[in-house]
Amino acid sequence: MHKSLVSITDYSKQEILSILESARDFEANPNRKTLDGKVIATLFFEPSTRTRLSFETAVVRLGGSIIGFSDAATSSSVKGETLNDTIHMVSCYADAIVMRHPLEGAARYAAEVSPVPIVNAGDGANQHPSQTLLDLYSILKTQGTLENLTICMVGDLKYGRTVHSLIQAMSHFNPTFKFIAPDELRLPEEYRVFCRQKGIPFTESRELNDNFNDADILYMTRVQKERFLDQIEYERVKNVYTLCNDMLAASKSNLKILHPLPRVNEISMDVDKNEKAYYFQQAQNGLYVRQAIVSKVLGLIE
Repeated sequence: MHKSLVSITDYSKQEILSILESARDFEANPNRKTLDGKVIATLFFEPSTRTRLSFETAVVRLGGSIIGFSDAATSSSVKGETLNDTIHMVSCYADAIVMRHPLEGAARYAAEVSPVPIVNAGDGANQHPSQTLLDLYSILKTQGTLENLTICMVGDLKYGRTVHSLIQAMSHFNPTFKFIAPDELRLPEEYRVFCRQKGIPFTESRELNDNFNDADILYMTRVQKERFLDQIEYERVKNVYTLCNDMLAASKSNLKILHPLPRVNEISMDVDKNEKAYYFQQAQNGLYVRQAIVSKVLGLIE
């Protein structure tokens, strides 16, 4: 029985740690024949650079083949084909499907109707589990542990699916959270309730300033124009936070700055040369983590 990856909550703490260990192995030797003879479909109904290319590179470096589309306008969905029919048709050609879709819950639905594993590459503002796993791998590599860390999350905490997934994943490791967002982009109540139920301490603030000086991880996010129905509201909050190099002077020596990318204005270019900047290495880590994920959903590794 295949096991899709739709939400980070689909994986236990042990499964998460197993994926991270496998990612370490793939980083040491990324070119193998693990997927020899396997075909993976990438169905991207929303734009993507890093997620799509890293999944496709992961498959190619493991000897597999890729089919699919990177623009829904080139698929039969523009003719009115349902997601159900698309998934059933593509599953005739592929051993697994990696899918990004603008509708929350689309990946769960696809997993329920698909005879082959589904990997959720982002469904609206809901979940982005493969990003979360590469975030965890990046945290583990830079901090040497996932336990007892202070993580400061900044920006779009309302629509940020990477934030939502990371909160759930880190709940296994005794974190402390600092949430920084304007009122319009405040963390949804369900995730605050989740933290309270899990006994996870957190604070909330509207100000960036030096609020991250005691943090081990500073997780910056883009204000996502595509999630706003009201463009006036977007214009009001789009540049609310900009991290500059001089703001890092009093931060902890082990601090690492993460960002799921793409960035717009929330991290100044002058931060890139700071040794605390880790977002480009973070994106590279996605290759090894996604090699592990595809191998796992196909049952090729434990």
